Amino acid sequence: MKNFLKFLVFVVLISLGISLLYDYRMRHGGLVGPSTTPEKYSLATAPPVDRKEIGTLEEFNRERRTLVSNVIPSVVSVKTSKKIAVRRQYALDPFEFFFRNPRQFRNPNEEAMVQNSLGSGVIVTNEGHIITNSHVVDQVDEIEVQLSDGRTKKARVIGSDSQVDLAVLKIDEPGVKPLKLGDSDAVQAGDMVLAIGNPFGFEETVTEGIISSKGRPNRVDGFGDFLQTDAAINPGNSGGPLINLSGEVIGINTAIISRTGGSQGIGFAIPSNTVKVALESLLKKGRIIRGYLGIQAQVNPQNLASNDDGVVVGDVLPGSPAADAHLQKGDVIRKFNGRDVKNFPELRSLVAQAELNKKIDLEVIRDGKPLKVSAELREQPPDYQTARAIPRPGQPNPSNPLPQPNAPDTSPDEDQSNTNPLGSIRVSELTADLAKRLDLPTGVRGVVVDTADLPELQRGDVIEEIDQQPVTSVTEFNKLVASLDPDSTHVFSMCRHRVRSFVVVRPQ
Repeated sequence: MKNFLKFLVFVVLISLGISLLYDYRMRHGGLVGPSTTPEKYSLATAPPVDRKEIGTLEEFNRERRTLVSNVIPSVVSVKTSKKIAVRRQYALDPFEFFFRNPRQFRNPNEEAMVQNSLGSGVIVTNEGHIITNSHVVDQVDEIEVQLSDGRTKKARVIGSDSQVDLAVLKIDEPGVKPLKLGDSDAVQAGDMVLAIGNPFGFEETVTEGIISSKGRPNRVDGFGDFLQTDAAINPGNSGGPLINLSGEVIGINTAIISRTGGSQGIGFAIPSNTVKVALESLLKKGRIIRGYLGIQAQVNPQNLASNDDGVVVGDVLPGSPAADAHLQKGDVIRKFNGRDVKNFPELRSLVAQAELNKKIDLEVIRDGKPLKVSAELREQPPDYQTARAIPRPGQPNPSNPLPQPNAPDTSPDEDQSNTNPLGSIRVSELTADLAKRLDLPTGVRGVVVDTADLPELQRGDVIEEIDQQPVTSVTEFNKLVASLDPDSTHVFSMCRHRVRSFVVVRPQ
């Protein structure tokens, strides 16, 4: 008993000693726990730079705030939903069978899944018309627009054109604040711009940059070329405005080039002058009316020092406005209605946007002599392929199935890898089972890469579009690849590891 008491006293003394030591460490800056003694501190009281010394930057800040605050009320978030039928992987629950909505009895093995998407738009009329991208609202069941003050409104599609990738929506809301469509022809490389939109669902996101370049070719449609900007554009920015320093819309953000799916400083916007023509056409006709001249251009003509000296007529299509105006093969078109023409894409854009059924003047060089001719443009026929220049010898011509001089007589399904580096790409159909094994997001459609001798592509990549042209089958892919210029750069829209992005395939 005495030994137990001694042991107990010993334990108490040890505990008391540890407690006193802990208290001492706490009172004298120990490492455990916060100090109870107030710390002395003093914060900086003056900025390192006097505002008077940076008056210009301060004024720039105020001006930029004014610009943004006046533009944001006109920018909207576009939220869409689409119901997708999904086959059930399990038997119907008996209780669910009895308590189901009678309308759902049609196919008890299917259920509806709602796919939501985000985009951006900008109000451009006092009546509530909104410009956005066609791909933002394509094949959806419901469109909802969220205004800058948080209110949401149902929107309906007035008109849409997938080629130029523009759509016009309408909301019934009085008192909206539209933005003016500026003059994109006056824009120059180096001009400061703002991109405003709804990237990744973050409404009213503002990014700043410059115009990187003008006249980037839109390979899908001749209705207008792109503006290039380094302002950060991400998924969800599609359809949002590119703004100049006056708060005018000079472009509609529509695409990026990225290896990651996010911004890498290369974004593209549809110029506002193109948007303006498309808007009026969609509002008046419900579709875009494209002008038609009816020529094909000769590539790398020997009688010109460079392609920037005009457009050499390689062929005149029978019954076309060009034929009625007596244009001839070999004519060099220098001016279109008083505007200089440097190359075929520029001429194609001018023709596509020109007013129809009115005479336009063409200044041409024929046999070394200047000549003026007049042509009355008509609406482009539905089957007319724009931007088809006559190919060099040895290259297939998609608009002419006959073999060209010195060209092998091959069909699109034959091996083209010896003349076209894109021919090295081998793809297979994207089946439902393969999409499941690749763990692809819902809605991905395209072809799956099996092999490719190009560093930009990997096995398992799903190619959805090439130069904005949809690819939905192996046959469609082979025909499209056979028609591409192997010496040009092409943009592939792809899905890799559940991430959608763009990759640039350059000639080898």
